[in-house]
Amino acid sequence: MALVTGGASGIGRATALAFAREGAKVAIADVNVAGSHETLHLIRERGGEAIFVRTDVARAVEVQALINEVVKTYGRLDCAFNNAGTVGKPSSTAQCTEEDWDWVISVNLKGVFFCLKYEILYMLRQGHGAIVNAASVAGLTGVKNNVAYVASKHGVVGLTKASALECAQAGIRINAVCPGFIRTPILNLDEAPEGESRYVSMEPMGRLGRPEEVAEAVVWLCSDAASYVTGHTMSVDGGMAAR
Repeated sequence: MALVTGGASGIGRATALAFAREGAKVAIADVNVAGSHETLHLIRERGGEAIFVRTDVARAVEVQALINEVVKTYGRLDCAFNNAGTVGKPSSTAQCTEEDWDWVISVNLKGVFFCLKYEILYMLRQGHGAIVNAASVAGLTGVKNNVAYVASKHGVVGLTKASALECAQAGIRINAVCPGFIRTPILNLDEAPEGESRYVSMEPMGRLGRPEEVAEAVVWLCSDAASYVTGHTMSVDGGMAAR
């Protein structure tokens, strides 16, 4: 049984479909109701089983209710991909407002913390589990003019490592994926197609990544094939972090 937050589109949707392809029952959490129902339809038309629970990951009470609903429905929680996030309003350190900072940190960092907290509490009782957090190449390197996003993703990397050490002897593995520029709605390419060439120019492989490529990394990290992997930050970035 696999939980995917931010499953309404992009990397989250691709990962939910990949989990379902591998035979997992899937729970999708998101604030985007229409997109989540589309993901449900895609899973079910392929013969998979899935539910949707509307969840704002920045609210602890909603995350706790999400985990309770997943366990009530399926009786277990084997894998979780804490993927819900936002880019926020790009700005420099000097220009970032307190409101923008608080919004990005609350979703990207506090949201992952809440998900980890309640997933781990259940998995400790269950005796096993695998969790993957969505960080970013911006969690490994510095990026100008997007200070809140960079800070939040660096925080996710640290949170992943700390939690992994805490759970290393409890049968729970915790890792992170660090995507580069992936062709998802968050890049806003439909409204600003000229941005694609700029993103591509920063990718050593000379192309944008596909959501499915990140999904495969997540599914592998959650699988028994990665049974000795924990506390790891896996770049899926076309080589960006190697520079």
